[in-house]
Amino acid sequence: MTDADKFLYGDRSGVNNPLAQADWATKKLVWVPSEKLGFEAGSVKEEHGDECLVELTDSGKKVKVNKDDIQKMNPPKFNKVEDMAELTCLNEASVLHNLKERYYSGLIYTYSGLFCVVINPYKYLPIYTDEIVNMYKGKKRHEMPPHIYAITDTAYRSMMQDREDQSILCTGESGAGKTENTKKVIQYLAHVASSFKSKKDQGELEKQLLQANPILEAFGNAKTVKNDNSSRFGKFIRINFDVNGYIVGANIETYLLEKSRAVRQAKEERGFHIFYYMLTGAGDKLRSELCLEDYSKYRFLSNGNMTIPGQQDKDLFTETMDAFQIMGIPEEERIGLLKVVSAVLQLGNMTFKKERHSDQASMPDDTAAQKVCHLLSINVTEFSRAILSPRIKVGRDYVQKAQTQEQAEFAVEALAKASYERMFRWLVMRINKALDKTKRQGASFIGILDIAGFEIFELNSFEQLCINYTNEKLQQLFNHTMFILEQEEYQREGIEWSFIDFGLDLQPCIDLIEKPNGPPGILALLDEECWFPKATDKTFVEKVVQEQGSNSKFQKPKKLKDDVDFCIMHYAGKVDYKADEWLMKNMDPLNECVANLLNQSTDKFTADLWRDMDRIVGLDKVAGMSDSMHGAFKTRKGMFRTVGQLYKEQLGNLMATLRNTNPNFVRCIIPNHEKKAGKLESHLVLDQLRCNGVLEGIRICRQGFPNRIVFQEFRQRYEILTPNAIPKGFMDGKQACVLMIKALELDPNLFRIGQSKVFFRAGVLAHLEEERDMKITDVIISFQAWCRGYVARKAFAKRQQQLTAMKVIQRNCAAYLKLRNWQWWRLFTKVKPLLQVTRQEEEMVAKEEELIKVKERQLQAEEHLKELESKQQQLAAEKLALQEQLQAETELCAEAEEMRSRLATRKQELEEILHEMESRLEEEEERVTQMQTERKKMQQNITDLEQQLDEEEAARQKLQMEKVTTDAKLKKHEEDIMVLDDQNNKLNKEKKQLEERISEFTTNLAEEEEKSKSLQKLKNKHEAMITDLEDRLRREEKSRQELEKNRRKLEGDSTELHDQIAELQAQIAELRAQLEKKEEELQAALTRIEEEAAAKNMAQKKIRELEAQISEMQEDLELERQARSKAEKHRRDLGEELEALKTELEDTLDSTAAQQELRTKRETEVTQLKRTLEEDAKLHEQQMADMRQKHNQVFDELNEQLEQAKRNKVSVDKAKQSLESELNELQIELKTLTQGKGDSEHRRKKAESQVQELQVKCGETERQRQELAEKMTKMQTELENVNSLLSEAEGKNIKSSKDLSATESQLQDAQELLQEETRQKLSLSTRLRQMEEEQNNLREMLEEEEESKKNVEKQVSTLQTQLAEMKKKLEQEALNLEGAEEGRKKYHRELDSVMQQLEEKSSAYDKLDKTKTRLQQELDDLILDQDHLRQMVSGLEKKQRKFDQMLAEEKTISTQYAEDRDKAEAEAREKETRALTLARELETMTDLKDELDRANKLLKAEMEDLVSSKDDVGKSVHELERSKRATEQQLEEMRVQLEELEDELQATEDAKLRLEVNMQAMKAQFDRDLQARDEQGEEKRRQLVKRVREMEVELEDERRQRSQALSGRKKLEMDLAELQLQIDAANRARDEALKQLKKLQVQMKELMRELDELRLSRDEVVNGAKETERKLKAMEADVLHFQEELATAERLKRQTQTERDELQEEINSSNTKNSQLADEKRRLEARIAQLEEELEEEQINTEMVNDRLKRTTLQTEQLNTELSAERSSSQRLEGARSQLDRQNKELKLKLQELEGTIKSKYKSSITTLEAKIAQLEEQLDIESKERHLASRLARRTEKKLKEVLLQVEDERRNTDQYKDQVEKTNSRMRQLKRQLEEAEEEVTRANAYRRKLQRELDDAVESADVMNREVSTLKSKLRRDLPFNMRRTMNRSGLESDEEVEVTAEAPEPAAE
Repeated sequence: MTDADKFLYGDRSGVNNPLAQADWATKKLVWVPSEKLGFEAGSVKEEHGDECLVELTDSGKKVKVNKDDIQKMNPPKFNKVEDMAELTCLNEASVLHNLKERYYSGLIYTYSGLFCVVINPYKYLPIYTDEIVNMYKGKKRHEMPPHIYAITDTAYRSMMQDREDQSILCTGESGAGKTENTKKVIQYLAHVASSFKSKKDQGELEKQLLQANPILEAFGNAKTVKNDNSSRFGKFIRINFDVNGYIVGANIETYLLEKSRAVRQAKEERGFHIFYYMLTGAGDKLRSELCLEDYSKYRFLSNGNMTIPGQQDKDLFTETMDAFQIMGIPEEERIGLLKVVSAVLQLGNMTFKKERHSDQASMPDDTAAQKVCHLLSINVTEFSRAILSPRIKVGRDYVQKAQTQEQAEFAVEALAKASYERMFRWLVMRINKALDKTKRQGASFIGILDIAGFEIFELNSFEQLCINYTNEKLQQLFNHTMFILEQEEYQREGIEWSFIDFGLDLQPCIDLIEKPNGPPGILALLDEECWFPKATDKTFVEKVVQEQGSNSKFQKPKKLKDDVDFCIMHYAGKVDYKADEWLMKNMDPLNECVANLLNQSTDKFTADLWRDMDRIVGLDKVAGMSDSMHGAFKTRKGMFRTVGQLYKEQLGNLMATLRNTNPNFVRCIIPNHEKKAGKLESHLVLDQLRCNGVLEGIRICRQGFPNRIVFQEFRQRYEILTPNAIPKGFMDGKQACVLMIKALELDPNLFRIGQSKVFFRAGVLAHLEEERDMKITDVIISFQAWCRGYVARKAFAKRQQQLTAMKVIQRNCAAYLKLRNWQWWRLFTKVKPLLQVTRQEEEMVAKEEELIKVKERQLQAEEHLKELESKQQQLAAEKLALQEQLQAETELCAEAEEMRSRLATRKQELEEILHEMESRLEEEEERVTQMQTERKKMQQNITDLEQQLDEEEAARQKLQMEKVTTDAKLKKHEEDIMVLDDQNNKLNKEKKQLEERISEFTTNLAEEEEKSKSLQKLKNKHEAMITDLEDRLRREEKSRQELEKNRRKLEGDSTELHDQIAELQAQIAELRAQLEKKEEELQAALTRIEEEAAAKNMAQKKIRELEAQISEMQEDLELERQARSKAEKHRRDLGEELEALKTELEDTLDSTAAQQELRTKRETEVTQLKRTLEEDAKLHEQQMADMRQKHNQVFDELNEQLEQAKRNKVSVDKAKQSLESELNELQIELKTLTQGKGDSEHRRKKAESQVQELQVKCGETERQRQELAEKMTKMQTELENVNSLLSEAEGKNIKSSKDLSATESQLQDAQELLQEETRQKLSLSTRLRQMEEEQNNLREMLEEEEESKKNVEKQVSTLQTQLAEMKKKLEQEALNLEGAEEGRKKYHRELDSVMQQLEEKSSAYDKLDKTKTRLQQELDDLILDQDHLRQMVSGLEKKQRKFDQMLAEEKTISTQYAEDRDKAEAEAREKETRALTLARELETMTDLKDELDRANKLLKAEMEDLVSSKDDVGKSVHELERSKRATEQQLEEMRVQLEELEDELQATEDAKLRLEVNMQAMKAQFDRDLQARDEQGEEKRRQLVKRVREMEVELEDERRQRSQALSGRKKLEMDLAELQLQIDAANRARDEALKQLKKLQVQMKELMRELDELRLSRDEVVNGAKETERKLKAMEADVLHFQEELATAERLKRQTQTERDELQEEINSSNTKNSQLADEKRRLEARIAQLEEELEEEQINTEMVNDRLKRTTLQTEQLNTELSAERSSSQRLEGARSQLDRQNKELKLKLQELEGTIKSKYKSSITTLEAKIAQLEEQLDIESKERHLASRLARRTEKKLKEVLLQVEDERRNTDQYKDQVEKTNSRMRQLKRQLEEAEEEVTRANAYRRKLQRELDDAVESADVMNREVSTLKSKLRRDLPFNMRRTMNRSGLESDEEVEVTAEAPEPAAE
């Protein structure tokens, strides 16, 4: 058992001890109260009524105890139980005993229902390591032993699963371990919920979260009597998590800081840690800056320099400073904090004295004040004046009031406490700011509450009331949640249960403290007393007693009044409170003058601390103080907040958050006050259990059914009590339990049967346990009795057997004593041995036979021994071989280990690089966010400027319109004046004429006087009217003058506006310059993107090359296998030959001299064969070693290249993403600016056109008036429709805003995906660069290889010449065998070197061949890409067909073409498959040819052997010649077949090319047909304008794709051309090299056998060269054909593009014509339809679209208001017009009457009236013009709406493009991943092949060794058998052969090196 297990699981071996169980059952053990131990164990002896006689188990004393004081003891099986809720007897004694037993066993954590009880161990336990964290990670609570980690993990898991906020409430006394447990909770969460895997790579947020504790401990913790690191404040740490469960931020709230500790401390206690850290840890520079002194000089540090054992203040100071740095708090703020701390200490050094003649305080020494002012950056004189004589408000005036010594000291202490508290609050706020800096949103949180537990001291004050009030609320929460969970389980199990809310038990006590009225609680009464002027603590107590005296939870004190003021009955017990200084503590007054000074400090930090002055309670509140510190208070009109109110609000908020969470309770307990480990004071623990609510929880458990047991366990354990209740056979567990409980006859109130468990009340299980123990004891007693009887019976039987034996022995002894002296008996004993002498001879014969048998056995054994020895030798040899194999395997293992270690190091390096890249990524993301914020700001500025421009332009246009109207009115007025002047002149002339006529008509006057009188009356009326009109004229003149003034003003305003416009134009010019810069940057970015795309293509090519290299390696492996199989066949042949030689040698040992000569020849041949075998083996080994090295190198290179490619891809993707985002932003800005520019120019043009139209249409107004009226009515109806549509649009807009919130989350996910892709792209870019470098290196290598190829060709030519020379020499020296042998040896050596070179070159040429195959694959990929492009084109064409439903004929034609194309493609595929099959057949035929060659060679060798062995040489020669001819014929047939196959292949390739050409021609014809159909369908398309507009978007996308495809295709074509050139060169070189190799190999083999075959091989080589030349020419022709086809394809593509562009232009022109021809009504209808469609599409738009829509809605509202105004004005104008019409009609009637009476006299008046009518008509015209202008404005607004909607469409398109890009990148990533996986699989396969080859090589080496041994044995035999002469010749040949072996052994050494 490890240490951790010892402190987690403990030792429960004694739990199931049967002795303890029996002891408990027999003695009836119970718990008895004890003064020392709390409770003692005892056994009940006697019972007398209410009393019992109990014998104590430890001491043996007998005590009389009341029955009510006795508590039941649990059975021993419940000892050290992990969850105390499982105890059958739930009482205080059992709980205490269980905790004590567990604590003494080292188990500090125990569950008690929902609680986790923790007892402080006062020592370090090894249960908080990372291993323990991982052990508890993801486990359920019941699976692991109790631990704080288990509580934290359950909270975390339930938060992740249920998406419910969690809280962990840690309460307890000071020193109980609350702070340490909260630290462990945070540590666990930081480990589990960190986004980084290892602890070393922990994130910044997790580090800050862990470093927040040391800072808070330094400033908020202190040493007390109970605890060296006691938290003097409560805190609620809220850790926020995102959806994935990672920490995204934290927040800390603090409660009830004990600020009085900064001023005074009790004995053996310290102030806050920071005082001591700063005084010991600060350096000299910091000490001088902070004005620090020695400990003894500070009055506030009353106990001096107290040290804490095991802690170094200096080290802790550096730790806190480091923590500040990690939290990101700058040095200025740190020094500001320390200055405030130093100032608090210095405030204590300020001393005051009484003046002699008055109570006024004075400051004799102001050095401390100067230091304080220096530290806080305030004025010394003002500070000292504010302390000694502050300004206090009396009535309305301020008065300086002198302070006494006590008041000054109180003010200084209050200032010190307030400063420290504000500094602490600021620190908490700063930590929260650091922890909440992440942008990610928290989905849920876990809150950790670390707050003081219930406190009952001898003297309890206001602080204790607040803490106890908090604990009452928390206990109420616990009771509520605990029994809710209990009752949920009862409901789950289907138990009848009436709901009881135990939280209401605590409500009376909470009401007593917090109730606001009816009657008011203690806090409300305290606040009320703070308002009264003459209130004191005494009056407060009286009021509390008066109001709450009748409360059940309130008691009047029984002690003397000096000690206690009142008592409260809390759940933990009765608490006595003393109300001294409660009013002062509640108000917390401060010197306002000093606070104002600090607020105005020059130091920014102190000014920030004292920023909020509204919450301060001034000293004028306590102005009535006299001698004592308590006095009367004056009220002030300004409102202030008391400490009680603030704390009540804080607690209310805390409880609200806790109620919304799922709480987890941790109760910390202090075992003793001496801080000793392993000591537990029972009474102290019991008090804390009461205060912590553990016993309260047990009380609640007793009300329900705390003990529950599963059916199966209940039946298994207690079936012994009811043996006959359950019948035999199967029965359900529930039914069995029901039968058992019936048989037990339990009270129904004591149990409940659920669905899966039986529930019991407390104590029932203990009773059942007792009965069970009694039953078991009875059973065991009966069993023991039976066993004892059985043992006794066995012993009795044994005794009986012993008795009978003794009797037999006695009888035998008596018989011996009788016969001992009898003579006959003696004779019998002597004669008996002599009877065996006669049998000696028989025994001798038997012995001899045995000897013979033994000898035979010996011989057999010797033979067996020899056999075993031979077997042993064989086994030894096998053992050696196995050892060699083992060594090889160990070497392989070592190599594998090295590889693994390299890979591991590589992995570590890659992980480090990955982490670096992630950190860089985070930085880049931060930069991106900053840039985005800046971009948003810039966009906002641009939009603001655009709005200003629009507003100013609108205002300018309005002013211009007003100016035009006023000018027109002025001109009209001037014309009216001219007309009036003319009329006056005419009237004067007419007057003269009339006077002349009057003289003429005087004669007729008499007749017409009566008529004249009547007319005179009419005249008077008309004159009155004329005077009225003249008055109106005067008024109009006045108005004209006023209009002229207004005009001048307007001109001035217009000049100002012109200036503003000029400024705006300058700004626009600047913006244009910026735009140009941005465009340049855009172009640069586009070039970069193109470069990176090219690099990406190169990387893909590299990847393909690497794959091709892998395939090459596999092919090399296959070649090696074939070579090995050949070697094995060769070895077998040699073995057969050797066996034949052996047999022949054995047959012909005694033959003639001729046969001996033949034998010598054979032996020489055998030696030669041996040498060749050895040389071949060595060469094979060398080749294998080279292959291994090459394979390892290639493998390493491939791995490195793959990793580099991954990195390059990531980097490229990142760069591409950033550039694309920048490009899109710049495009958006460009669009907005260009749109703004176009709008402004459009408006200007519109204004000019409107002016011209107004001038033209002035004369046409009367004709259009009626039409306008009709149009106005129509417009009104249409506007009403538009308003209804707008209201619907607003509704849809609301829906779209809701949908937007959903899309935003999707956008966030997409952004995360994009970020990941950007990482991958960045890595790809770097890898691409590396790949380019590698490509250059490979090109250089290719060039070098070409040079080497040329050298090899030269060497081959020289070798050919050498071969010819050697042939001649061999023909000449055929007679001399020795000379020929020597020449052959030399030739062998040269040939070996040449062969090695040739093999190297052949491997190089194989590589070139593989590059060719790779290039062919790339060609295939390009063809596939082309097919993909074709598919895309066909998809776009299909879309076009969907939109053009009218073109049914085109559809049919296109489908026909598509079918033809499919057929052609199918034919092409069939031909390709046929070509592949032919190629396979060719390969099989070549394999057959090779096999036949091998068979031919074998036959030749056999024939040679036969020639040498047999006598009939002539016959064998003839047969050999026949077989040779037959094989040659077969070879020629095979060659013919090969040529035919190659011709067929060529024909299939030609057919394939023709098919492709036909395909392209068909496509071109299809495009032409499409064009013709488009020309026919132009008339139809004019009717479908709306659809064409939609098609335009798709056509633009198609253009982009086409342009991209074109650029990609051009690049691919360039690459293709280069690759084809390389392929041609490589093919030529390879073919030539292969042919030469084959020639050389054939020549060598034929030289070894027959020199004559060289001529035939040469002829064959010549034929092969001719064939290769023919093939090369064919290939060149194919390449030229390909190039021509590519050129034709490009031309066709360009033609199609031009045709498509022309079509697009025609469509655009038709659109423009249609838009010009369309009427205004159609426009409006189309616009309304567009609005409806676009409003439906707006549901998918972004926030920018919403903003713009809002703007448009505002504009429409403005337009509506303007339209309504225009309507009212038009209605007014129509009313005026109707009135004028009426007046006109009346005047016409009157004129007719006047004309009837006097035509000649009153013409002048009629003309004037007509002129006035004309004027009125002109006014009507003017107003109609104004109305026309209003309609123009309406049209303009409609155009603006249209433009806005177009912008919306553009942005929607952009969003669609982004989505498409995201999908493409995702698909590309998946493809790359698949490729990587395939590459890795291929690498593993290559490794496996390599291992197999190694094994096979080892097998081949072993077999070669065996063959060598056999050859050596044959040699030795031959030497023994041959005569001396033959030996001499053999020795010579042997020497020569040895020399040869040495030479051949020396030759490969440099190669191996």
